Amino acid sequence: MTTYRISQLAERSATPASTLRFYETAGLLPAGRTASGYRVYGEDAVERLAFISSAKLLGLALEEIRELLDVREEGVCASVRARLLPLVAARIAETDGRIAELRAFSAHLAGVHAGLAGPAPAGACGPACGCTSTGAPAAGPVPITLSPTRLARSREPWRDVPVACTLDGADVAERTGQWQRLAGRAERREEIPDGLRLSFPAGAEIAGEVAALAAAEQGCCAFLDFTLHLTPTALQLEVRAPQAAAGMLADLFGATR
Repeated sequence: MTTYRISQLAERSATPASTLRFYETAGLLPAGRTASGYRVYGEDAVERLAFISSAKLLGLALEEIRELLDVREEGVCASVRARLLPLVAARIAETDGRIAELRAFSAHLAGVHAGLAGPAPAGACGPACGCTSTGAPAAGPVPITLSPTRLARSREPWRDVPVACTLDGADVAERTGQWQRLAGRAERREEIPDGLRLSFPAGAEIAGEVAALAAAEQGCCAFLDFTLHLTPTALQLEVRAPQAAAGMLADLFGATR
């Protein structure tokens, strides 16, 4: 039977060794130990990693991937497809909902923009000058939650996810720079329990940037919990993490805990 040391599996699967260790801790990739204590993986590890990568590209949470792997272990493809089908349908519905919310907010912004582009009244601002938006978007305030714990938010299982990033060194530096540049555009920074809140000017463009970056971050750091709030006047991003990840929050956002 073919077995792999961690370095061999990392090379064969093009997956960083740090990611393999994270998957083991998260219960996604079982590993044995040699008499000397080295990790050793079975011959199905490469296919298992390919399945995990495919599931992550679908936006599935760690607990969903773990459940799918358990079904896959039974060796019946039909069972895997039957479990995977509703998960993909749920991601479609979730994505369509986000698109609808952002479109509603964009339409509201377009109305405000059109009003501001008209002639300004003489004198100081007043209730009808257009500088103060009193109408809510068609869909009202738009809360968008990006979280690996969609199916059980009340338990907040993100607190129990191992604090480990699956990116390699170069990608970590690039991602850190992206967050730091985005955080530099925030108008306000507040400490909240387990994390921080960043406030940005309202706008569909920056909302898309924040949402895309938060979604990408959860693909490698499932222990981070993101909530994005869109209102007629502001965009707020809340980031929470376990205490063990306080240093990472500081690196990404300049937060102090």
